[in-house]
Amino acid sequence: MTADQTGEVTTLIRDVLPDAVLGIYLHGSAVFGSLKPTSDLDLFAVTSRRTTDAERRELIERLLPMSGPGDPSGQSRSINIEIVAQTDLRPWRYPVWLDFQFGDWYRPDFAKGNFAPWDSSSPDVAIVLEMVLQANRALFGPPPSELFGPIPWADVRRAMLDSVSDLLSYLDGDERNVVLTFVRIWMTLSTGVFRSKEGAADWAMPLLPPEHRPVLAHARSLYVRGIPTEDWGDLMPCVRPFVDHVIGEIQATPAATLPIE
Repeated sequence: MTADQTGEVTTLIRDVLPDAVLGIYLHGSAVFGSLKPTSDLDLFAVTSRRTTDAERRELIERLLPMSGPGDPSGQSRSINIEIVAQTDLRPWRYPVWLDFQFGDWYRPDFAKGNFAPWDSSSPDVAIVLEMVLQANRALFGPPPSELFGPIPWADVRRAMLDSVSDLLSYLDGDERNVVLTFVRIWMTLSTGVFRSKEGAADWAMPLLPPEHRPVLAHARSLYVRGIPTEDWGDLMPCVRPFVDHVIGEIQATPAATLPIE
Protein backbone atom coordinates (compact mmCIF):
# COMPACT_ATOMS: atom_id res chain seq x y z
CA MET A 1 0.00 0.00 0.00
CA THR A 2 2.88 2.36 0.74
CA ALA A 3 4.15 2.54 -2.86
CA ASP A 4 0.61 3.03 -4.21
CA GLN A 5 -0.13 5.70 -1.63
CA THR A 6 3.13 7.50 -2.36
CA GLY A 7 2.27 7.55 -6.06
CA GLU A 8 -1.24 8.82 -5.38
CA VAL A 9 0.00 11.68 -3.20
CA THR A 10 2.66 12.63 -5.75
CA THR A 11 0.02 12.71 -8.50
CA LEU A 12 -2.30 14.78 -6.31
CA ILE A 13 0.35 17.44 -5.62
CA ARG A 14 1.23 17.68 -9.30
CA ASP A 15 -2.46 17.89 -10.21
CA VAL A 16 -3.22 20.74 -7.79
CA LEU A 17 0.03 22.61 -8.49
CA PRO A 18 0.81 21.75 -12.13
CA ASP A 19 2.57 25.00 -12.96
CA ALA A 20 4.38 25.39 -9.65
CA VAL A 21 5.75 22.09 -8.34
CA LEU A 22 9.48 21.69 -9.01
CA GLY A 23 10.26 18.60 -7.00
CA ILE A 24 8.66 16.08 -4.62
CA TYR A 25 10.79 14.05 -2.22
CA LEU A 26 10.36 11.12 0.13
CA HIS A 27 12.06 11.11 3.52
CA GLY A 28 11.50 9.73 7.02
CA SER A 29 11.06 6.07 7.92
CA ALA A 30 10.38 4.98 4.34
CA VAL A 31 13.89 6.07 3.37
CA PHE A 32 15.94 5.50 6.49
CA GLY A 33 15.10 1.81 6.77
CA SER A 34 12.60 1.67 9.60
CA LEU A 35 9.09 1.69 8.11
CA LYS A 36 6.82 0.12 10.75
CA PRO A 37 3.09 -0.65 10.67
CA THR A 38 2.30 2.64 12.40
CA SER A 39 4.91 4.76 10.56
CA ASP A 40 3.77 7.86 8.69
CA LEU A 41 4.49 8.63 5.05
CA ASP A 42 6.69 11.73 4.89
CA LEU A 43 6.91 13.88 1.75
CA PHE A 44 8.41 17.26 0.98
CA ALA A 45 7.78 19.45 -2.07
CA VAL A 46 9.51 22.50 -3.50
CA THR A 47 7.47 24.93 -5.59
CA SER A 48 8.34 27.92 -7.77
CA ARG A 49 6.00 30.16 -5.75
CA ARG A 50 3.89 30.13 -2.62
CA THR A 51 0.52 28.39 -2.83
CA THR A 52 -2.77 30.28 -2.93
CA ASP A 53 -5.56 29.92 -0.37
CA ALA A 54 -7.62 27.98 -2.91
CA GLU A 55 -4.74 25.59 -3.64
CA ARG A 56 -4.08 24.93 0.04
CA ARG A 57 -7.74 24.19 0.63
CA GLU A 58 -7.93 21.81 -2.34
CA LEU A 59 -4.79 19.99 -1.23
CA ILE A 60 -6.18 19.51 2.27
CA GLU A 61 -9.66 18.45 1.14
CA ARG A 62 -8.22 15.83 -1.21
CA LEU A 63 -5.63 14.58 1.27
CA LEU A 64 -8.04 14.08 4.17
CA PRO A 65 -9.71 10.91 2.78
CA MET A 66 -6.31 9.50 1.69
CA SER A 67 -4.52 9.82 5.02
CA GLY A 68 -4.69 7.46 7.98
CA PRO A 69 -7.99 7.82 9.84
CA GLY A 70 -9.64 9.43 6.82
CA ASP A 71 -9.44 6.24 4.77
CA PRO A 72 -12.54 4.08 5.42
CA SER A 73 -10.61 0.95 4.40
CA GLY A 74 -8.15 1.45 7.23
CA GLN A 75 -5.26 0.57 4.90
CA SER A 76 -3.66 3.98 4.42
CA ARG A 77 -0.75 5.40 6.38
CA SER A 78 -0.98 8.86 7.86
CA ILE A 79 0.52 11.39 5.46
CA ASN A 80 2.82 14.24 6.44
CA ILE A 81 3.63 16.84 3.78
CA GLU A 82 5.58 20.08 3.86
CA ILE A 83 5.77 22.48 0.92
CA VAL A 84 8.28 25.32 0.66
CA ALA A 85 8.69 27.81 -2.18
CA GLN A 86 12.15 27.89 -3.76
CA THR A 87 12.14 31.68 -3.41
CA ASP A 88 12.07 31.14 0.38
CA LEU A 89 15.12 28.85 0.16
CA ARG A 90 17.36 31.05 -1.98
CA PRO A 91 18.96 33.07 -0.60
CA TRP A 92 19.12 31.03 2.60
CA ARG A 93 17.66 32.51 5.77
CA TYR A 94 16.61 31.01 9.08
CA PRO A 95 13.93 30.16 9.92
CA VAL A 96 12.60 29.10 6.53
CA TRP A 97 9.03 30.09 5.63
CA LEU A 98 6.78 27.01 5.68
CA ASP A 99 4.17 27.54 2.97
CA PHE A 100 2.06 24.42 3.51
CA GLN A 101 1.83 21.49 5.89
CA PHE A 102 -0.54 18.57 6.13
CA GLY A 103 -0.73 16.13 9.03
CA ASP A 104 -3.55 14.24 10.68
CA TRP A 105 -2.98 16.16 13.93
CA TYR A 106 -4.44 19.19 12.14
CA ARG A 107 -7.80 17.51 11.47
CA PRO A 108 -9.63 19.45 14.24
CA ASP A 109 -8.32 22.73 12.77
CA PHE A 110 -9.28 21.73 9.22
CA ALA A 111 -12.77 20.77 10.42
CA LYS A 112 -13.18 24.30 11.78
CA GLY A 113 -12.22 25.80 8.43
CA ASN A 114 -8.67 26.73 9.39
CA PHE A 115 -6.64 25.68 6.35
CA ALA A 116 -3.34 27.15 7.53
CA PRO A 117 -2.91 26.14 11.20
CA TRP A 118 0.83 25.54 11.02
CA ASP A 119 3.59 27.84 12.27
CA SER A 120 5.00 29.35 9.09
CA SER A 121 8.29 30.19 10.82
CA SER A 122 8.79 26.74 12.34
CA PRO A 123 12.45 25.79 12.96
CA ASP A 124 11.61 22.22 11.95
CA VAL A 125 11.83 23.15 8.26
CA ALA A 126 15.63 23.35 8.42
CA ILE A 127 15.73 19.84 9.89
CA VAL A 128 13.41 18.47 7.21
CA LEU A 129 15.48 20.10 4.47
CA GLU A 130 18.68 18.47 5.72
CA MET A 131 16.87 15.14 6.03
CA VAL A 132 15.59 15.43 2.45
CA LEU A 133 19.09 16.20 1.18
CA GLN A 134 20.57 13.19 3.00
CA ALA A 135 17.75 10.88 1.85
CA ASN A 136 18.08 12.08 -1.78
CA ARG A 137 14.91 10.26 -2.86
CA ALA A 138 13.12 12.13 -5.64
CA LEU A 139 9.56 11.13 -6.51
CA PHE A 140 9.34 13.89 -9.08
CA GLY A 141 11.88 16.40 -10.33
CA PRO A 142 15.67 16.64 -10.01
CA PRO A 143 17.77 15.66 -6.98
CA PRO A 144 16.92 18.00 -4.10
CA SER A 145 20.43 19.50 -4.12
CA GLU A 146 19.61 21.11 -7.47
CA LEU A 147 16.74 23.07 -5.92
CA PHE A 148 18.20 24.02 -2.55
CA GLY A 149 21.07 23.54 -0.16
CA PRO A 150 23.43 22.92 1.37
CA ILE A 151 21.87 23.79 4.71
CA PRO A 152 24.25 25.50 7.15
CA TRP A 153 24.92 22.94 9.87
CA ALA A 154 24.81 25.67 12.51
CA ASP A 155 21.18 26.30 11.53
CA VAL A 156 20.32 22.59 11.64
CA ARG A 157 21.71 22.47 15.17
CA ARG A 158 19.90 25.69 16.05
CA ALA A 159 16.63 24.26 14.73
CA MET A 160 17.02 21.13 16.83
CA LEU A 161 17.70 23.16 19.95
CA ASP A 162 14.76 25.44 19.15
CA SER A 163 12.47 22.39 18.85
CA VAL A 164 13.14 21.12 22.39
CA SER A 165 10.40 23.09 24.16
CA ASP A 166 7.82 22.20 21.51
CA LEU A 167 8.69 18.51 21.76
CA LEU A 168 8.35 18.63 25.52
CA SER A 169 4.80 19.91 25.17
CA TYR A 170 3.85 16.62 23.45
CA LEU A 171 5.54 14.32 25.99
CA ASP A 172 2.41 13.64 28.03
CA GLY A 173 0.45 11.16 25.91
CA ASP A 174 3.03 10.63 23.18
CA GLU A 175 5.92 9.34 25.26
CA ARG A 176 7.23 6.81 22.74
CA ASN A 177 7.64 9.21 19.83
CA VAL A 178 9.00 12.05 21.95
CA VAL A 179 11.55 9.80 23.67
CA LEU A 180 12.75 8.45 20.32
CA THR A 181 12.77 11.87 18.66
CA PHE A 182 14.96 13.33 21.39
CA VAL A 183 17.34 10.40 21.01
CA ARG A 184 17.46 10.93 17.24
CA ILE A 185 18.26 14.62 17.74
CA TRP A 186 21.08 13.66 20.08
CA MET A 187 22.49 11.17 17.59
CA THR A 188 22.20 13.51 14.61
CA LEU A 189 23.94 16.36 16.39
CA SER A 190 26.69 13.99 17.50
CA THR A 191 27.26 12.21 14.18
CA GLY A 192 25.96 14.61 11.52
CA VAL A 193 23.72 11.98 9.90
CA PHE A 194 20.07 11.02 10.12
CA ARG A 195 19.01 7.49 10.90
CA SER A 196 15.74 5.81 11.79
CA LYS A 197 14.35 6.10 15.30
CA GLU A 198 15.25 2.46 15.80
CA GLY A 199 18.80 3.08 14.60
CA ALA A 200 19.13 6.12 16.85
CA ALA A 201 17.98 4.07 19.83
CA ASP A 202 20.62 1.43 19.08
CA TRP A 203 23.27 4.14 18.85
CA ALA A 204 22.28 5.77 22.14
CA MET A 205 21.70 2.71 24.29
CA PRO A 206 25.34 2.04 25.26
CA LEU A 207 25.91 5.76 25.91
CA LEU A 208 23.15 5.99 28.52
CA PRO A 209 23.59 5.47 32.26
CA PRO A 210 22.09 2.07 33.24
CA GLU A 211 19.14 3.68 35.03
CA HIS A 212 17.90 5.31 31.81
CA ARG A 213 18.22 2.32 29.48
CA PRO A 214 14.86 0.67 30.35
CA VAL A 215 12.94 3.74 29.15
CA LEU A 216 14.67 3.73 25.77
CA ALA A 217 14.38 -0.06 25.46
CA HIS A 218 10.63 0.14 26.04
CA ALA A 219 10.12 3.02 23.60
CA ARG A 220 12.11 1.14 20.98
CA SER A 221 10.09 -2.03 21.54
CA LEU A 222 6.77 -0.19 21.18
CA TYR A 223 8.02 1.40 17.96
CA VAL A 224 9.41 -1.78 16.40
CA ARG A 225 6.30 -3.78 17.19
CA GLY A 226 4.05 -1.03 15.88
CA ILE A 227 1.85 -0.96 18.97
CA PRO A 228 -0.48 2.07 18.71
CA THR A 229 -1.51 2.03 22.40
CA GLU A 230 1.27 2.77 24.85
CA ASP A 231 1.56 1.11 28.25
CA TRP A 232 4.45 2.36 30.34
CA GLY A 233 3.43 0.88 33.68
CA ASP A 234 6.09 1.32 36.37
CA LEU A 235 8.39 3.04 33.88
CA MET A 236 6.20 6.13 33.56
CA PRO A 237 7.89 8.06 36.42
CA CYS A 238 11.23 7.41 34.72
CA VAL A 239 10.28 8.99 31.38
CA ARG A 240 10.79 12.65 32.29
CA PRO A 241 14.17 12.04 34.00
CA PHE A 242 15.24 10.17 30.87
CA VAL A 243 14.19 13.07 28.65
CA ASP A 244 15.92 15.59 30.89
CA HIS A 245 19.14 13.57 30.66
CA VAL A 246 18.99 13.43 26.86
CA ILE A 247 18.23 17.15 26.64
CA GLY A 248 21.37 17.74 28.67
CA GLU A 249 23.36 15.65 26.18
CA ILE A 250 21.82 17.57 23.28
CA GLN A 251 22.68 20.92 24.80
CA ALA A 252 26.23 19.76 25.54
CA THR A 253 26.91 18.72 21.94
CA PRO A 254 29.57 21.11 20.59
CA ALA A 255 28.36 23.81 18.23
CA ALA A 256 31.22 22.95 15.90
CA THR A 257 29.86 19.48 15.16
CA LEU A 258 29.62 19.04 11.38
CA PRO A 259 28.00 16.35 9.23
CA ILE A 260 30.21 13.42 8.44
CA GLU A 261 30.86 13.21 4.70
